[in-house]
Amino acid sequence: MTDLAQGPSAEPATHVFQAPTGTRDVLPGESVRWQTLVATFSERARRAGFGLVHTPVFEHYEVFQRVGEGSDVVRKEMYDFLDKGGRRLVLRPEGTAPVVRAFVQHHPPTPWKVWYLSTHLRYERPQKGRYRQHHQLGVEVLGVDEPEIDVEVIALADGFYRDLGLSSYTLSLNSLGDAECRPAYLAALREFLVAREPALSADARERLDVNPLRVLDSKRESDAEVTADAPLLVDHLSPASREHFDRVRRGLDALGIDYEVAPRLVRGLDYYTRTAFEFASTALDAAQNAIGGGGRYDRLAEEMGGPPTPGIGFGIGIERLLIAADAEGVLPVVEARAEVFVIDGFGGEADDALVELHRLRDGGYVTERSTGGRSFKGQMKAAGASGARYAVIVGRHEAERGAVAVRDMDSGDQAEVARAELLDWIGERYR
Repeated sequence: MTDLAQGPSAEPATHVFQAPTGTRDVLPGESVRWQTLVATFSERARRAGFGLVHTPVFEHYEVFQRVGEGSDVVRKEMYDFLDKGGRRLVLRPEGTAPVVRAFVQHHPPTPWKVWYLSTHLRYERPQKGRYRQHHQLGVEVLGVDEPEIDVEVIALADGFYRDLGLSSYTLSLNSLGDAECRPAYLAALREFLVAREPALSADARERLDVNPLRVLDSKRESDAEVTADAPLLVDHLSPASREHFDRVRRGLDALGIDYEVAPRLVRGLDYYTRTAFEFASTALDAAQNAIGGGGRYDRLAEEMGGPPTPGIGFGIGIERLLIAADAEGVLPVVEARAEVFVIDGFGGEADDALVELHRLRDGGYVTERSTGGRSFKGQMKAAGASGARYAVIVGRHEAERGAVAVRDMDSGDQAEVARAELLDWIGERYR
């Protein structure tokens, strides 16, 4: 029997733990890019009247069942489990359904315009920029069915990409119709595909049984050849859907946002109606170049037990977006650098250096100090390696005069500054 009181065994560890398959660690340096990206998105969303919403990382299974059992997300990719109370729960695989659930539960006034930053989990084969645990920025607008709000949502995403410095991307646009025109179209599409079923892949044949529209989304070249002459939904739109689509296009034209109509564009979740769109980076391989997309979902709130409420939104994968940024040479990794470095001239015998360290931090400066009881020379070497502009030397002689020595690490010039005036002195020169 092991005596836990004796502490860990002296035997070396035989296994080094790593992050699970499909997950990754984001370390300092790279995480600065995440902060910049999120702050940029938050500011653009704020100016458009969106407020931040947080939803739980797990929900009842039925919340995502509503997104459509014809989608791969529901059929194959969700992490679902029974908790200790026997309730069937799901780890959040996408962002829209939880937001709509929150809308139905809390009855906020409309239009309800919200943005989110959320972690999503899907049991799928990890891809470039798409992990089993990935992160999304997104917006949702509930309570407005005007085409102009579709334009507003698309323009927000487009403006965000431009804010980041991206320029090599395209916007694809389609209409998925409505309850009036889609049933007849699906019947025509099903008839077309059934006649060619032997030539479809096994995955496409499975989709055909559940939702033939999803066959058009197949990335297999053989399926694309089969569906090349398939009927297009855009040719079967009802007058109302046609007018809606035309007004969306006019709005984008008025704003100067380039797009191409993509009649075969469908979204991976079954709740989409009318407007559907996708942004793709031309700087990435075509097979994995989507950097964001979304569309309208006018029946989802009603399917969750709420009143009929139109909605539209989009999601942007952070990991894939950062790969696109790398491909275009924008938003580079930035190593954290100190602005000021405190040198302890007392050899750790006094608290003066500790006090100055925290006073500088409270004053708004990124301030570091040496650790490990280094000599003065060693501390100065560490100050140089930190990238700091100034080294604040807290020494005995200066302390007797209520002062510190400040060295400009670029020029080597050094001056004595009263401790009471230190923040102002640095501020006048640094910023």
